[in-house]
Amino acid sequence: MTSGPTRPTVRRTALAVVAGALVAGTAVPATSAPAVENSAMDNIIPAPESVHPDPATTFELSEQTSIRASGDAAEVGEYLAGVLLPSTGFPVPVNGDELGTGGISLELDDGAGLGPAGYRLQVTGETVDLRAASAEGLFNGVQTLRQLLPAAIESPTRQPGPWTVPGGEIVDQPRFEHRAAMLDVARHFFTVDQVKRYVDQIARYKMNRLHLHLTDDQGWRIQIDSWPKLAEYGGSTEVGGGPGGHYTKQDYTEIVEYAASRHITVIPEIDMPGHTNAALASYAELNCDGVAPPLYTGIEVGFSSLCVEKDVTYRFVEDVIRELAEITPGPYLHIGGDEADSTTDEDYKAFVSRVLPMVEKYGKTAVGWHEYGKAGPQGESVLQYWGTTDSDPLLNEAVARGNKILVSPANKSYLDMKYDENTPLGLQWAGFIEVADAYGWDPGSYLQGVPEESVLGVEAPLWSETLENSDHIEFMAFPRLPAIAELAWSPKGTHDWNSFAQRLSTHGPRLEAATTNYYKSPQIPWTT
Repeated sequence: MTSGPTRPTVRRTALAVVAGALVAGTAVPATSAPAVENSAMDNIIPAPESVHPDPATTFELSEQTSIRASGDAAEVGEYLAGVLLPSTGFPVPVNGDELGTGGISLELDDGAGLGPAGYRLQVTGETVDLRAASAEGLFNGVQTLRQLLPAAIESPTRQPGPWTVPGGEIVDQPRFEHRAAMLDVARHFFTVDQVKRYVDQIARYKMNRLHLHLTDDQGWRIQIDSWPKLAEYGGSTEVGGGPGGHYTKQDYTEIVEYAASRHITVIPEIDMPGHTNAALASYAELNCDGVAPPLYTGIEVGFSSLCVEKDVTYRFVEDVIRELAEITPGPYLHIGGDEADSTTDEDYKAFVSRVLPMVEKYGKTAVGWHEYGKAGPQGESVLQYWGTTDSDPLLNEAVARGNKILVSPANKSYLDMKYDENTPLGLQWAGFIEVADAYGWDPGSYLQGVPEESVLGVEAPLWSETLENSDHIEFMAFPRLPAIAELAWSPKGTHDWNSFAQRLSTHGPRLEAATTNYYKSPQIPWTT
């Protein structure tokens, strides 16, 4: 996504296809934060609402440790036990019995007063007590607990320990309810297991939405029974001419259910009326001239459009929306709407006006890139802003109508932008985004005329023109995704670059223990 006509020109540059190791820069910029010694309680990302360390107290995980959790808390308890087992070797039992010495308690507590996603974590010398109003809150608290343990806890193989947790209390809840990461599986296809890996990685930083960009000019990635050639033919390639691929409905359901087990809601996107060459190539009747174009493997944008005047277009769109809504339990369906440069404004408005009632008909709330605001979406519809400036009249009109705004400015939150001119992956049409750039803005006040109460949340999109595997995804997402996660979760008053850089420095060993690739930004005083 870009601001208007700029992107098609800028993005004609050749892909930076990378082989071998990804090497970070060496120059240390003026924004580099000094290294200081902190306790684990001071190194949580996203920063909690309040932290009260007790330096005199330490809890130690041992072979005798058990987890007490019952009812809806039991599933989170089993998840925690699964996190602890590979590195510690401790088969921590989960039960609803009385908590013994050296135990971890997960308890649902309606009186916590921290909303559905908040939690209270108290660590003493004898117990770890985690309380929340819902399983979602307990799950978020578990992500904090694993950051309190040594970095080796993230290892997939057994490590020697010891496994200590610093004493104290953390009380926490998110600033924004909607904290999203987007993965483009259309430009390059990623397998179910690769998507699951990313789900686990974003969950560690308390992200709770996964936006899947399922269709584009280069590939159609989701099975639609009533239009089978979309996936079979439209999904048969990708950028650069690779084999592509698609998700069966069973595959997609597996992703959705796995994400839900991590308290992440999947938001599927079918981009239209532009970014549709894969569909147009699959079915000639969707083209105004009745002639199917060839499959496309480049990276230019803005050249394709569904035929707005044909009735078959709307039969096609409704079939796709109906079938996708049936297998998507979450409340949102993203209809794209960006860079429809080959569709006149009149046709664009007519198209969106016919499509929005279809989304509502099948029980979903529409999300679209902010350009679809010119069609005047009403009520609960969400505009996702991806521009590179801090204002847009479409946003002001949307706020006046009562629409919510999802904030993802391309020059701040796009994880596919290069870190600097030497970055071997990514693009640069929105500028270079180092970690300090990703962190140095406030989602609640960034857009002129959009008050914080109109901001639904924050999203970090990751487009895949240059990304071919999980190593590439991780190199571009980390460490910028934790920066965006903190802006979305933590109170505005906690946002401080020097503090964040220091805390992030301690996460290098965690990422390495988890075998997560990342860019060793020279802005961060990484812990060795």
